[in-house]
Amino acid sequence: MRDTLVLAIFVPWALMSLRRPWLGVLLWTWISLMNPHRLGWGFAYSAPLAAVAAGVTLIGMAATKERDSPFKGAPVTFFFLFAGWMTLSWLMGVDVEGDYDQWNKVMKIFFMLFVTLALLRDKPHILAFVWVTVGSLAALGVKGGVFTVLNGGNYRVWGPPGSFIEDNNEFALALVMTIPLLHFLQLQVQRRWLRHALSCAMLLCAASALGSHSRGGMLAISAMGMLFWWRSRRKLAMAALICVVLLAILPMMPDAWWNRMGTIATYEEDGSAMGRLYAWRVAWNVATHRFFGGGMSYQSPLLFLLYGEGDAEIIRAAHSIYFQILGNHGFVGLFLFLLMWFSTYRQAGWLRKTALSTPQARWASDLGNMIQVSLAGYAVGGAFLSLAYFDLPYDMMAMAVLARRWIETRGWERDPAASPLAYALRGRPKSAPGGPRGARVGPSGI
Repeated sequence: MRDTLVLAIFVPWALMSLRRPWLGVLLWTWISLMNPHRLGWGFAYSAPLAAVAAGVTLIGMAATKERDSPFKGAPVTFFFLFAGWMTLSWLMGVDVEGDYDQWNKVMKIFFMLFVTLALLRDKPHILAFVWVTVGSLAALGVKGGVFTVLNGGNYRVWGPPGSFIEDNNEFALALVMTIPLLHFLQLQVQRRWLRHALSCAMLLCAASALGSHSRGGMLAISAMGMLFWWRSRRKLAMAALICVVLLAILPMMPDAWWNRMGTIATYEEDGSAMGRLYAWRVAWNVATHRFFGGGMSYQSPLLFLLYGEGDAEIIRAAHSIYFQILGNHGFVGLFLFLLMWFSTYRQAGWLRKTALSTPQARWASDLGNMIQVSLAGYAVGGAFLSLAYFDLPYDMMAMAVLARRWIETRGWERDPAASPLAYALRGRPKSAPGGPRGARVGPSGI
């Protein structure tokens, strides 16, 4: 039944993407982030849906004239340089053949991000991209949150099998980054029931993140919550809301959860934490002795034997986006990686400040604000989790870049406001001389 449902959605969506390739970008995003076919047990489970989505998008892209250069800002330039250095690092690594699958997987994601930047141009495109991106992960978070509540947090929540977020730790961080973007969507809708539904989704995503029993996720959600409060214009109301959420979720968590969170303060006594520190030392040594790093994965017996403590049997994952990149791609790779996210954060900050003064672009200010909050969670939680190649932060980079380009070209004057559904059904509307029309942008509470 689940397989049939997935294909019933996928097939017509793919056919529409041949004519309107920007819809193919949304289809790819849905498959790549949510992995809906992995929720079934039949013929769709191993079907190459992502490849088909990419294929129809590229076919449609070749036939349309509505595409631009993907190079639309400094973050994209640093992203391109990072992808090029990653390829060079892989070719100069210790196991080129063994690392090919990982390089190929990451490059497919990066390539489709360039396609995204080339095809999405207008406000309805960007908002539809945000809805699909956030909805794909929020659906998993709601499912995990309900599971956590029904079972009193006694069982860990895991992500879709075979994905970047299959592990409970990575899944928690992905949900933490999703919560601020859910709030952005909440600010854009007018219907009260939909705002309440999004509030419930945020609460359940938080419950799911805590239900993963991830200490890194706990640190990430703490950092995100503090920035949420700091950015709020109604700090007292936001503090009250955060307290209500904590009082609703934390008391039901079992003793095993509290004991695990307690090891954050006593990491010297925890084998997992000490193993991470050992892996970080190896990553540092690899980068120090190898200019290009170890390749797509420095977790090889040879590198741990040469640069570890002489025991090739003890191979640990980095469990840190920073040391993961450092060990894999050296100091140059880490420098480009950090530049990319620093410039993305600044791009989002530009949106938050500049778009605030333009009523038609207020939504972009809200988006930049929430992207910064999400990136703060990624920066803190990522210090303890291996999620350097996951789609979501790169998708947020695309959102920030596309929104800034829309503002710089005064997109509200080029196109009348239209819903994403109208774009999907009627195609691109013609510009109207009377200026922007459509639904009002709701006032921001953040």
